[in-house]
Amino acid sequence: MPKNPNYSLALYEKAMPSGLGFGRMLECAAQTGFDRLEISIDESDARLARLDWTCEQKQELVGQIRQSGVPIRTMCLSGHRKYPFGAHNAAVRARSLEIMKKAVDFAAEVGVSVIQLAGYDVYYEPGDTQTRAWFAESLQKAVGLAAAAGVVLAFETMETPFMDTVGKAMEYVRQCDSPWLGIYPDIGNLQNATVKYGGSVSSDLFSGDGHIFAMHLKETRPGVYRDMRFGEGHTDYAVCLDCAKNMGVHIFTGEFWHHDGEDYEQEILHASRFLRERIDTVFNSRVTR
Repeated sequence: MPKNPNYSLALYEKAMPSGLGFGRMLECAAQTGFDRLEISIDESDARLARLDWTCEQKQELVGQIRQSGVPIRTMCLSGHRKYPFGAHNAAVRARSLEIMKKAVDFAAEVGVSVIQLAGYDVYYEPGDTQTRAWFAESLQKAVGLAAAAGVVLAFETMETPFMDTVGKAMEYVRQCDSPWLGIYPDIGNLQNATVKYGGSVSSDLFSGDGHIFAMHLKETRPGVYRDMRFGEGHTDYAVCLDCAKNMGVHIFTGEFWHHDGEDYEQEILHASRFLRERIDTVFNSRVTR
């Protein structure tokens, strides 16, 4: 499958069955037409345990990356859903920063340049003025950790009201005022936000102009935020990708999930062809802004 040098498209790790191992996941990404693999560090014990890998284990991954020719440049760090920056419990907030420090160190050692942060102050408890204040306080510390390691942090726009638009994410980007913090929006979630609030996806995306580092490409429909096949929802790829090109965003990840009983390789091929066709259509045309 021919690739376009004007952008980079990653395969989300969770599009494959868990337990495959990085060697096979990297091979699958290459065989199905993706440029990169995006690693997931979610709230599960198994994936959080990667942050405690030895130097030898991390170097083994680096070796697999080199052998495959498929880099891992982005990390989806959703482990903070269980251990959020804004938790009422001080021990949980301390754990959130411990995870952040370990994730930054892991990223620096294996070549990850962008860590996508889940845009939640809290998830499993009610949010309030105090959780938002703790979130902002912990975020400042997290940005300092990332800056010291030369790793960029970028917010994912979520499915909850705290940070479901680029505009809301920009409030915290402006507060931190650091080149090491930006936005890595999920365009499917943004599409649902426009249905909820009105307005347009393009105006929301352009509110983050100069601060958007990458984009998650995901299928959604009103009230449904995941587990959809590409082409079966309402995400407006043409508009979002045109915004990306005009803002100089060239890094994308196809976000979708494997389900038991599916032929994961065929589903990944479908996703690759669907996304390549749409990205190529935009990136092979002139800038319209």
